[in-house]
Amino acid sequence: MLHRGHESTDGTGGGELAVPMAWLYAEYIADELLRTGDLMPPTSFEFRAGRDALALTVFLSDTDGELSGIRVISQLENWLSLTAYDQPWQDWVRERMAELTAEQAGSGAPSPDLDLAAGAWRWLEETELLAPDLDAVPQGGAVFGEDDGPKVWTPAWRLGLPLGHLAIHLF
Repeated sequence: MLHRGHESTDGTGGGELAVPMAWLYAEYIADELLRTGDLMPPTSFEFRAGRDALALTVFLSDTDGELSGIRVISQLENWLSLTAYDQPWQDWVRERMAELTAEQAGSGAPSPDLDLAAGAWRWLEETELLAPDLDAVPQGGAVFGEDDGPKVWTPAWRLGLPLGHLAIHLF
């Protein structure tokens, strides 16, 4: 994505470096929301899962392509609804990615923003993290610590999405 006003007018692209500003800004917003919530160490895989899930939500919900600083506050409710437990977030991500990919193919111009978003989505889908099994009922008694309960391998997005949702609430 070239900065507005710096696109090549002759159709050749001018050999300019395309900087993925939309994705980097979405990732920055997600990072700040998670750090403000102080839910987990920023060096953890859980933090990355939350950041990537939230960055995808921010990036894909920006249909105008101009997510400005002032609109961030106005978008919090939208992001909350997209990341809510009862919403088919992963289906929405797949649909929006398909739409943006089709738009990119139609334009013939590469999109480094979309490439980074696709990489984040691939990581969230393909990476599994060991997490507490929230659907399990402990056998015969209470669990005293988080490491004592049953754990399951789960796709990173299934862990990152509720973390991102909680971070928005805490903001």
